Amino acid sequence: MTQPSEPIVRRKLSTEVYERLKSMITTGELKAGDQMPSERELMERFGVGRPAIREAMQALNGMGLLAISHGERAKVLNVTPRSLFGQVDRAAEIMLTTSPAALDHLKEARIFFERGIVRQAAERAEPADIDALGAFLAEQRAALGDPERFIGIDMRFHARIAAVPGNPIFEAVAESMLGWLRQYHNELLIWSGKENVTLLEHEEILDAIARRDPDGAEAAMVRHLERSRDLYQHQGA
Repeated sequence: MTQPSEPIVRRKLSTEVYERLKSMITTGELKAGDQMPSERELMERFGVGRPAIREAMQALNGMGLLAISHGERAKVLNVTPRSLFGQVDRAAEIMLTTSPAALDHLKEARIFFERGIVRQAAERAEPADIDALGAFLAEQRAALGDPERFIGIDMRFHARIAAVPGNPIFEAVAESMLGWLRQYHNELLIWSGKENVTLLEHEEILDAIARRDPDGAEAAMVRHLERSRDLYQHQGA
């Protein structure tokens, strides 16, 4: 007997259950906020044991499709760009920790991403956006001498710029990148006067956005991020 060229591989029961449950969510049979059927109901519906149900539910939980709480039925979650990118936070942390080049790659990606975002911000910013960004600068100025607070506001300023175009994926990507970088910020460097340089660069970026000058905003953002590359380092680097 010849060997089949496209053999059918029998899948684990939990994988089959996972596909069935995922289909119930993606087809709208179960919507965000709905409770999943009980384990016993699912066991009877699919004719499988409890382990297969639990393994499938954990897989959906890991994808951000379900919230599992002890003593309660699992609940279907609303998948958003923020929740989607949040699912890779742990993997990103491992990558940055174990791959020496990953941090440099992330800093390069951030510059590529934010230079495009700030152009759109300069084209689309409303007065309320300008006011919000200005408020962040005032907060950051008041946080001089408090590195933890200063850096936190710095990242909120950049995340707010990413929110200006109105694309939630832009905002989610920016928040994820900033979160991944945060642990590598060398706070000791802030005492060398770089906090005042950061404020000045932020003012230049905001001024260009307020003037609806995409070229000026991009140039100011690139200068700022290229200069601040060295603020993000592995410990002991």
